[in-house]
Amino acid sequence: MDKPKAMAGSRAYSLWRRQAPAAIALIPAAVMVVTIYLGAMLWTVRLSFSSSKMLPVFDLVGLQQYDRLFATERFVLSSWHIALFGVLFIAGSLAIGFLLAVFIDQKVRFEDAFRTIFLYPYSMSFIVTGLAWQWFLNPSLGLQKVVRDLGFANFTFDWLVQPDLVMFTLVIAAIWQASGLVMAILLAGLRGVDSELWKATQIEGIPTWRVYMSIVLPMLSPMLVTASVLLAVSVAKLYDLVVAMTKGGPGLSSEVPAKFIMDNFFERANVGLGSAAATMLLVTVVALVGPWIYVEHLRPRRNKA
Repeated sequence: MDKPKAMAGSRAYSLWRRQAPAAIALIPAAVMVVTIYLGAMLWTVRLSFSSSKMLPVFDLVGLQQYDRLFATERFVLSSWHIALFGVLFIAGSLAIGFLLAVFIDQKVRFEDAFRTIFLYPYSMSFIVTGLAWQWFLNPSLGLQKVVRDLGFANFTFDWLVQPDLVMFTLVIAAIWQASGLVMAILLAGLRGVDSELWKATQIEGIPTWRVYMSIVLPMLSPMLVTASVLLAVSVAKLYDLVVAMTKGGPGLSSEVPAKFIMDNFFERANVGLGSAAATMLLVTVVALVGPWIYVEHLRPRRNKA
């Protein structure tokens, strides 16, 4: 009876010895996450209930900053803008990324080159992407000028300076950058589809598009969820692209919450209002990402009978 216990204890000790160095190495990162990231979030939430202006103060004014926040037209407008951007950006990136993945999955020639080309934009920062598209869409420098110089004097593509259309230019630039990431994620899933499935559908005479829509896409649902979460996080922190392309203009037609927050922190000297806006952005991110974290990592797994 003692021998099995001794063997189990020996195995547990050996496992602990193998895992202990990794656990010790992770301690600095864990301390950093708790003290810096979590601490900064709690600090921001605390300041949102204060009357802080240029410098933080520690009084309590209740929900006064939140009342001011939702009464501020600029913040309300920026919230509508980020909602519109998020829907179009996530849907467009998933659609184009899926089409690119399907294209590459056909065993095309120069597959490695195509993969590199499609994924390359994602390696660039939003600042670089924004500047490139700002030059390309600038009516006096980019596409409109080039086409008019070719003899099409009536050609117009000035979305970048049109208040009603400027958000769509941001969507185009963001999709151009992010669709390569979606392609890489979904391509890995497509390469995992059993070849026997394709043979069976061909024998049954099922159209290829129907196979993708009814069979392949449901099989790729974990990859689609992962890609959607990554894209949603990019939506929440949208700032660099807006600053590089439009600076929030024309007027407030491309204002987004992150820019509103940064302006209140560093230009308008209104730390309390900026903290309230940052807290609302944090709540939005938690509401979007929280269910996915629960389903993927926290929900108890049910054993199938």
